[in-house]
Amino acid sequence: MASSRADEVAEILWELKRAGKIAKYSHIARRAGFNAGNGGRAMDSCLKAVRRDWPHLQWWRAVRDDGAVEVGAEQEAKLREAGISVEVAEGAKTAVVVFVEEHLMVWQDAAPAEVPT
Repeated sequence: MASSRADEVAEILWELKRAGKIAKYSHIARRAGFNAGNGGRAMDSCLKAVRRDWPHLQWWRAVRDDGAVEVGAEQEAKLREAGISVEVAEGAKTAVVVFVEEHLMVWQDAAPAEVPT
């Protein structure tokens, strides 16, 4: 059973899918009402639940704040398929998503939920 955080993240991922956008971990977490955690750990946990419970959602639209993705991983391939630029330095184990404004989701309809400290 998914957590309420995962439920909220799933809703946001559905929104991202409909908009054809990506969003950074911290923005998704803030909108869902929590902190992404040190190194995005809370978001990683939520995304694991989302992948298990809602496999049809495009989990790969949630990207780390620094844009790092594992070279050759499914997320890199899915981002590229969606037209998102991913740069890989020669010999690197991680690639970096090129955060182009046209691909990033910007929520303007309401202020994000308060994040507990």
